[in-house]
Amino acid sequence: MKIYTFEAAPNPRRLKLFLGYKGVDIETETINIRDGEQFSDSFKAINPDCTVPALQLDDGTVITNVIAACLYLESLYPEKPLLGLTPLEQAKIVSWDHSIFTEGFTAVAEMLRNGSEAFKGRALPGAVALEQIPGLVDRGQIRLQAFFNKLDTHLADREFIVGNAISLADIDLYAVCDFAKWVKQSIPEDCRHLQSWYQRMVKELGEK
Repeated sequence: MKIYTFEAAPNPRRLKLFLGYKGVDIETETINIRDGEQFSDSFKAINPDCTVPALQLDDGTVITNVIAACLYLESLYPEKPLLGLTPLEQAKIVSWDHSIFTEGFTAVAEMLRNGSEAFKGRALPGAVALEQIPGLVDRGQIRLQAFFNKLDTHLADREFIVGNAISLADIDLYAVCDFAKWVKQSIPEDCRHLQSWYQRMVKELGEK
């Protein structure tokens, strides 16, 4: 297997944190998206969507969705499980992970891609060039604050998002909280439960 990645970017970081927590080492190749390498003919042949990460299996199959890649890798490396031990836990983790992506991650991405000169003409990732919509910056900020408040309420009486152990949902929320710094946003001071959870994740994930 091989992972095509750019580890500084938020989506590749989600996969890196997942593998790092499990202690799994997979060959990687850096695709420098700052230099536009994701649009090269050689990478398009691997992933026509021009996005990273991309997990290429030994038979040539390529998985480009982070949750799908984690699901596949969980089956190969079940120790230190991150996707639940029961069908109900698995459903809850995937459900929360979907919400974290659609409500948190995309809110930050809206702000970044529609407010930065670096993404002019590239308002969405992928092969299609799209112009920025400045109004989405303000909308993204409102969405992000609502997202932080929602997670703060959810974490008021629990240590982890689902069950009694860290899961992919925790990893992805952690990645979103750090991604928010790219647009000069952070967990609000009054979100005390989310703040405490974040500090626990720093220790759980062995960072900082």
